[in-house]
Amino acid sequence: MDKKCLFSENIVKIGPESGYDNYIMAIESSCDETACAIVKNGREVIANVVASQIKTHEKFGGVIPEIAAREHLDSINIVVQEAFEQANMNPQDITAFAGTVGPGLVGCLLVGLNAAKTLALVHDKPFIGVNHLNAHLCANYIDTDVKPPFMALLVSGGHTQIIDVESYSKQTILGETIDDAVGEAYDKVARLIGLPYPGGPRLDKLAQLGNPLAFELPISKVGGYDFSFSGLKTAVLRLVKSFNGQELPTNDICASFQECVSKTLVKKLKKAVEERGYKQIVIAGGVAANSEIRRKVFELEKEGYKVNAPAMKYCTDNASMVASCAYFNTNTFDDIDVEVFSRV
Repeated sequence: MDKKCLFSENIVKIGPESGYDNYIMAIESSCDETACAIVKNGREVIANVVASQIKTHEKFGGVIPEIAAREHLDSINIVVQEAFEQANMNPQDITAFAGTVGPGLVGCLLVGLNAAKTLALVHDKPFIGVNHLNAHLCANYIDTDVKPPFMALLVSGGHTQIIDVESYSKQTILGETIDDAVGEAYDKVARLIGLPYPGGPRLDKLAQLGNPLAFELPISKVGGYDFSFSGLKTAVLRLVKSFNGQELPTNDICASFQECVSKTLVKKLKKAVEERGYKQIVIAGGVAANSEIRRKVFELEKEGYKVNAPAMKYCTDNASMVASCAYFNTNTFDDIDVEVFSRV
């Protein structure tokens, strides 16, 4: 892929066919992490810096967009400078600058994207805008030799999708949630049983202590490759209310909920790979760090499938995946005037 420098006539080749090493600096600020990374050739992380806002938003029980945007403003210069220092590089060593365009919180996205655009403009380098969801898939390329084609299960706070990845640039969404995303369902159920923010990881830990067969919860009957988790959330609400203020068997509720979710996801994923004839599977997104979902997907290896998941630190929002996505040209944006978007 050829990219033009912003002020000069220099043409820069980016991607596996470039013939030389590409160093891409990327910035990610779609929600509550301010992140900057430098990645060599889409796979080797040279620097990876993440400033988390979890402590800030804990007391509110969730992310407050205005507060998150202000924290990004406070952190952005710090994480960029730290990335350069970690890599022992300067801006002229960078092949191109990349930033997340969306989906995400608009005010938050603007901070990171404008920083990436500014770096590209000031240093006369190509700019690459990246779709946050495609970046999550590209986390599977980091420190691995994984390459398409494969079937992907993307599970995050805002999205649940099964994606047919035919090549680095050609992807088809086969199915997605028609209501709550799986991460959203985790957070809502966590609040129902009184767990503090962020609820998903805490629910996962308690589930490991409970009996997954303690309560029979409904599995959605949505057709095709689509998902629905709102009915499951309502079923948990009714279950909690049935105890009429008595002490909840929290671990068992968590385990039963997690068993239902993980079974649903893997059943649809297996259907997709069987019907499409794929032998390679990847999972991606923040919920790909969930212990039971991860375990069930990797169990498919016993049936002859090759399974890959990103390292835990690359499952949640980070800039290394954004840099990898920019390198492999996975549905990216070239226009310096590209605007942020909140939803797909």
